[in-house]
This record gives sequence, C-alpha cells and structure tokens, in this order.
Amino acid sequence: MINNDILRRLSNMFNFNAEKIQAVFALNQCEITSAELDCILKEHDDPDYQELTDVQLASFLNGLIVEKRGKQDGPDRLPEQELSNNIIFNKIKIALALKADEVIAVLELAGLVLGKYELSAYFRNVNNKHYKRCTDEVLSSFISGLKIKHQA
Repeated sequence: MINNDILRRLSNMFNFNAEKIQAVFALNQCEITSAELDCILKEHDDPDYQELTDVQLASFLNGLIVEKRGKQDGPDRLPEQELSNNIIFNKIKIALALKADEVIAVLELAGLVLGKYELSAYFRNVNNKHYKRCTDEVLSSFISGLKIKHQA
C-alpha cells in the first residue's frame, strides 16, 4: 500500500485534523510542517503531491501508539528505516491494543476470514519458517474493518 493512503485513511478514521496529525508525528520526535502535510495529503496525481517516506510513516505509527496507549518509560522508539505491511499491521494492532480475536473480527467486518494460526503468521519474525508476508489486500481489509468498527 502507499504510505500516504495509509496516513490518510487512519487520519480520517480517527477524525484527526491537520494539527492533530502533526501532534501525533511530534510524539515520536518527527516534525512535519503544515505545508509538507498539505502536500502529503494530496492525491497522487496532484502536481504538489509529496510521498510520505517509510521513516515518516513509522514515526506517525509510533506516535499513534503513544497517543492511544500512553508513553512508556525509557527512550522513544526509533522509527524503522523500511516498513513492510507486516510492520504497519502490527503497529496499528498495538496502538489499538487489539487481541487476535478482535483482529479477526475486524477483518471479518471487511469480508476477510482468517484463522488465528494464519493471523499469527503475519506477526512472526521474518526469519521464522511460519512467517507470512502481509499483502496489500489484507492490510487494506484490516484498515477498512477498523473504519467500519469505529463508525458503529
């Protein structure tokens, strides 16, 4: 999935305005100006469109974890240099403190049925033989299911 789309969808789901989005970025020591954010939130075909980097999205997701669950003791978590759908899926799950059964229910809201074992494969270490790469379809379904759940 495109990082900008993930940011846009999550921001819409949580009703975050531009100031709130900037505040969430700042929770992980990432400063985004209003002008940068305007360009990041534009559609892909807009000439002023600016791509959201993996580091920036990781910072936003780390900030979202702090926003939703509170700050932990110790140093701030460093944003990943490269993101995969698995990492994004896991960070959103952590931010919302969702357990496996809740994730499965959210996916079912979006029409995707997974078992616990299949779901756990997405959260395993990449070197584990049972690791499974999260597809754009699964991540998109998860975000869609969350939107349905939060609108209810």
